[in-house]
Amino acid sequence: MRATRQHLLSHSAAALLALSGAAAGTVHAQDTGAAAGGVTAAPEGNVEKVVVTARRRQETLQDVPVSVTAYTADQLSKQGIPDVVALTTTLPNTTLKASRATNSTLTAFIRGVGQADPLAGFESGVGIYLDDIYLARPQGAVADIYDVERIEVLRGPQGTLYGRNTIGGAVKYVTRKLAPQTDVRLKGTLGNYKERDGVLTASTPLSDTLRVGGTIAKFKHDGYGRNLFNGAPNYDKDLSAARVSAEWTPTPELFVRLAADLTRDDSHPKNGHRLIVGRTSGAPILSNVYDTQAEMMTALGHEQEVRQHGVSATVEWTVTPELTFKSITAQRQDKSYAPIDFDALPVVDMEVPALYTNKQFSQEFNLTYTGPKIQGVAGVYYIDANAYNKFDTVLAGLVPTSTFTSGDIDTRAWAVYADGSYNLTDALQLSLGGRYTVDKREADIFRQIYLGLGGTPQMGNPGAILFRTDTDLPGLSREDKKFTPRIALNYKATPDQNVYASYSKGFKGGGFDPRLNVVGTRITQAQARAGYRPETIGTAELGLKSSFNGGRITTNTALFYSDYKDVQIPGSVAIDTNGDGRDDSFAGLTTNAGKAKIKGFEFEAVAHLTQNFSLAGMYSYIDAKYDEYIVAGVNVANQRVFQNTPRNSANLRATYDIPLPVGGVGGRLALIGSASYRGATNQFETVSILDQESYYLYDASVVWTRTDGKIRAGLHGKNLNDKRYKTAGYLFPTLGNEGTLTAFYGAPRTVQATVEYRF
Repeated sequence: MRATRQHLLSHSAAALLALSGAAAGTVHAQDTGAAAGGVTAAPEGNVEKVVVTARRRQETLQDVPVSVTAYTADQLSKQGIPDVVALTTTLPNTTLKASRATNSTLTAFIRGVGQADPLAGFESGVGIYLDDIYLARPQGAVADIYDVERIEVLRGPQGTLYGRNTIGGAVKYVTRKLAPQTDVRLKGTLGNYKERDGVLTASTPLSDTLRVGGTIAKFKHDGYGRNLFNGAPNYDKDLSAARVSAEWTPTPELFVRLAADLTRDDSHPKNGHRLIVGRTSGAPILSNVYDTQAEMMTALGHEQEVRQHGVSATVEWTVTPELTFKSITAQRQDKSYAPIDFDALPVVDMEVPALYTNKQFSQEFNLTYTGPKIQGVAGVYYIDANAYNKFDTVLAGLVPTSTFTSGDIDTRAWAVYADGSYNLTDALQLSLGGRYTVDKREADIFRQIYLGLGGTPQMGNPGAILFRTDTDLPGLSREDKKFTPRIALNYKATPDQNVYASYSKGFKGGGFDPRLNVVGTRITQAQARAGYRPETIGTAELGLKSSFNGGRITTNTALFYSDYKDVQIPGSVAIDTNGDGRDDSFAGLTTNAGKAKIKGFEFEAVAHLTQNFSLAGMYSYIDAKYDEYIVAGVNVANQRVFQNTPRNSANLRATYDIPLPVGGVGGRLALIGSASYRGATNQFETVSILDQESYYLYDASVVWTRTDGKIRAGLHGKNLNDKRYKTAGYLFPTLGNEGTLTAFYGAPRTVQATVEYRF
């Protein structure tokens, strides 16, 4: 396997590097592909230039000194990309996946930085943005792609360009503005596992200055497996979504957008696959990794359900041709009932019925200036967010117990930021940026142990008998302040060769673990009240963005080195609360690991080899190691690894696009094939059976688009080799009577037929 992997990597890298010097024939303007960006296209001759807004202003991808990959709506449609998770295979040094036991909560890692456990008060190292609105919580962030104009993924610290500082990178959803004429679009999908999706979008002008529009969507499929205990589907989907907006342009200089969106996920609970035989019952390991025997549970009487909605107001005022003022006001909230059967067996052994609620308000004002010598953005940002979770841990054992835990975390943060570029010469540009952030967190954390397996009074069992209060910490508070700079120098050696060097610092504030057990983890009241410290990262990057043969070939290369300090490591650990030598509970324990060094390489390329044939691909390498990881006063760095950070990743995609009239109607047929490689991946900071070995995925699409673009029909196959690969899991083999060691898997082979019609 290792030899095969090295063979593929060496040949893929060689092929991509060869493209940078290859000759190509004449091509017509067409979609440039993910690796080159693919956001907005500005034609130049026969080849498009890709335009992005990574620095809050329009620039071509090859000019911006930032590591960014972007995708157009057209490209997402052609490749049949269902959600942001499916982009992982084409993104360098990036992991995007659904969190364990969920369908819609996002786990994101970029260049080794991220957040695996979606707990109250924890902010991801990767920021998720919807129309420049920062989503403080990952619940519902695995949104099915509809009504988007583009998606951009930025790698490295983002603090001087965006409202909320994010230490690892950013994922930006940008929705489509309303058309000046009546526009109606319909998309339908049928697939295996009885997939049935539908999206209806419509907009119309009400006057010369006012437009309104909306989208309704339904995404549904049966389970990839079944619950063998109760017959319910496992890994199914039942999601409804809607979005409405109104856009007002009273003058050419003023634009106002009001928008609201709603998502409802009624899928069944996603239960894991046991990797060990039941310790007491001898329950066997099931042959189908998507099957389960989990008990049908509820949380506060609710089956699994996720609800989220938000409203926003955006005002853009063009003060002068060079200066634009923007205001972004938003409010969002969500609620999730999550009954989680950790042990995945029909017995009550380790169960966690939980409730998560989140709400946030944010306000951002910024000014963007684009002059002949100076360009930049400056702004102020404020967010007021609350994250609350409460759950029971129902655990069998020598003494069966039900433990209630609640965490109520308030975050109030404000910041000022600026990032500007100055053209020293026609070829040399200097960029300077800075951000000052104040993060304040307040928390109430409470934990009680009750006897028996019936649950606690707070989660619906009023007759439970209280055994002990382990944690009672109201009024926790901490405030963290930090200035983080950014500097970049880019030099256009030729009009087609752009070299840049940059250094930026990232910062994420400290906080409190909402699952804290003071008694069980033997920490002092002073330690508990102090919470965990902020983490910081300093990243140096050297990049080269090149175009060859009139722009028919583009290559983007980046080398980076990061110094990561006070790394926040949230995790759940099994604990012995009574000192009898047997683990009888678990608790959250967030530590600041110490120091780590991260270095890596990223390469993306697109080549239009002929008028009809193009290749695109990427290869990435990362070496992430802890230098210091203190446990009980001992440095155990040599026993720790980075999670969700495979050392090697690669993707190679070929597109053959030819004219193909159908029934006398002109059109083009696109044949798209993709091969992806993902290196061995650790699920936690310690090596375990849940880790995933390296694997390959193969995808293919056949898409016909009518000449006028009003009709598109496609057939899309994903994971055609039907690979079973682990994405997450629960690791508590010492708890309960049966032991918990369960894994969650990526989707099996799927095939979908899609039809899009634009009236």
